[in-house]
Amino acid sequence: MQFDERSLKESVDLPRDHTILAWHPQFVKDTLVDFDVIIHRGTVVDGSGQRRSFVADLGFREDRIAAVGDLNGARAKSTVDAQGLVVSPGFIDAHVHSEIALLGGRDQMAGALQGITTHFLSPDGFGWAPLSQAQARELWRYTQFAYQKMDHLSLDWPTVESYLSLFPGNSPLNVVPQAPHCAIRLAVMGWDTRVATDEELRGMERITREWMDAGAVGLCLGLDYSPSINADMRELVALARVLASYQGVFAAHMRYQVLGRYGAWQELLEVSREAEVPVHASHERVDEAAQAALDRVEQEDIDLTFESYLYPAGMTHIAMLLPVDVQDGGIDAMLLKMADPAVRRRSLVHLKEQLGTVGDQIVCSTGSGRFTGATLAEAADKAGRSWEEFAYDLVIEEEGHELWISPWLVSSEEKERIVRCTAVHPRMFIASDGGYNIAHPHPRSHGCFARVLRRFVRELGLLSLEEAIYKMSGFPAHRFGLKDRGCIAEGKAADVVVFDPVRIADRSTWQNPVQTAVGVEWVFVNGIPVVASGQPTGHLPGQVLRRSA
Repeated sequence: MQFDERSLKESVDLPRDHTILAWHPQFVKDTLVDFDVIIHRGTVVDGSGQRRSFVADLGFREDRIAAVGDLNGARAKSTVDAQGLVVSPGFIDAHVHSEIALLGGRDQMAGALQGITTHFLSPDGFGWAPLSQAQARELWRYTQFAYQKMDHLSLDWPTVESYLSLFPGNSPLNVVPQAPHCAIRLAVMGWDTRVATDEELRGMERITREWMDAGAVGLCLGLDYSPSINADMRELVALARVLASYQGVFAAHMRYQVLGRYGAWQELLEVSREAEVPVHASHERVDEAAQAALDRVEQEDIDLTFESYLYPAGMTHIAMLLPVDVQDGGIDAMLLKMADPAVRRRSLVHLKEQLGTVGDQIVCSTGSGRFTGATLAEAADKAGRSWEEFAYDLVIEEEGHELWISPWLVSSEEKERIVRCTAVHPRMFIASDGGYNIAHPHPRSHGCFARVLRRFVRELGLLSLEEAIYKMSGFPAHRFGLKDRGCIAEGKAADVVVFDPVRIADRSTWQNPVQTAVGVEWVFVNGIPVVASGQPTGHLPGQVLRRSA
């Protein structure tokens, strides 16, 4: 069902402050009340993807939804008038590089201001526990392109719990642990580029179990990144079988650089078949290679899902375009190889093939701050070098601390066709793959979820409001076993967003990406407002959400 904007016309003209009584629980501490919060007269989209929207009140007690229905006459410490607004489960971002930003900095509230209440940890297998401080610093240096600065943290997390303890009381959003394959392999094998021995496999299985025993929902891998790129099928299946014993999910940034898109999809399907484990493909799109794999998924009834941010461009470090053997082994090993003239000559040929013919890649950040926001063509011209020479030299000069936006190398028409096919695919849910506290981030970081509601629901009509909300809440919650999230119902967690379906929109652009979305009025995390009347409250009620038994 498409949301009927005409039925909301009258509500659009209402004042934007929907608060009847401000959030001051101590103000009525000694007063007999029925609920801590009542949200009145909102249009509820319950997150199931099955039920049509309906008008109702919601009542919270502590961190739970205690009532859904007609609460006229009930008393509450705080009330919100949601007439003309949508009330839905808080959105869940299952692939996002936000761990450090959630603890402070410019973008701490960027997710909440889009209606997001939960972020997953360890995207692409990145993580820093359980590692020695020396190993954690090495992996931090390798992954800093996605996270920028972490100087204020100790990187001393020898156990899984010592790392997870960072978040309660310090984050506005909930976090969901995943076992990080890059850290797991580094802990056992360092940066070795060989396959694992039987003993090393047992060591990786032990650490994976430590994560799963701590409530991780699965294993996340970055098979284009070191050291994960060196895992063979035997290793992948062995760790996947550990997950299967916990009913966890094998989630992977697939091995595109070595196998190509078609081969990478086939490898993921083989892991599912061999280990009998649910699999999930990170940041994907429905192009020709993916469609062939998805056809096989249907034919063989493979338990697979994937997520997408629905923009026709990715974001990663420039070094990923180098030949795989040059990238391997960590930052110092890569830079040492890149100083070899023979490696340079070979890499420049490879880069020229990878960069395309437009030069529209955008530099997001560098360690020195140079070239931020410039396109490849602009920056290379300024430096007086060819595109491939500029890209190669920038990796060396910035010592591996470089990041850029890379548009898909297809026509504009093909980009739009792929995005639209992806948006409606029944196995796809939304995740941003955002990066935060970055000088010039991908616009998905500040706009992904709001953009879905603006473009794919309101403007294109490709998704109904109910379908879109399901893809942003109930679907990821169900997939990863978060049984009390992603749904509006009595007894469920009070992670709730209240937004204006007519106004909600992303404002982030390729040229000016650090712009807050509009139209999100209230966001509750565990019953506490982190956004009130469109503004951050300063509350930090996020908790670690562990896999449901």
